[in-house]
Amino acid sequence: MKIPLSRVAHARSGDKGDTSNIGIIAFDPRHYPILVREATAERVKHFFGEMVKGNVERFELPNLGALNFLLHVALGGGGTLSLRIDAQGKTLGAALLRMEIEIASGELS
Repeated sequence: MKIPLSRVAHARSGDKGDTSNIGIIAFDPRHYPILVREATAERVKHFFGEMVKGNVERFELPNLGALNFLLHVALGGGGTLSLRIDAQGKTLGAALLRMEIEIASGELS
């Protein structure tokens, strides 16, 4: 079945220049493998579409039950150059939590 990522994780996000940084943290350590399987760099890039002009990198942090994503060329030039409403990328983590992931029945129990 499909569920939003927000059912198994929360997010923190920010920026450095034109790169957005998004951390996705599992609510329960048992759900970390779901994040690893479902939240790939490719899927994140596809989810944001044309908003992310550069590469998406993913870093695994199993000791924290978290994934960290760097979205390059994603903020229209960054804080002082961009005409975007969220030039600092603070809301991109919340947006990513809307991405649908696939889980098997029983994986959330």
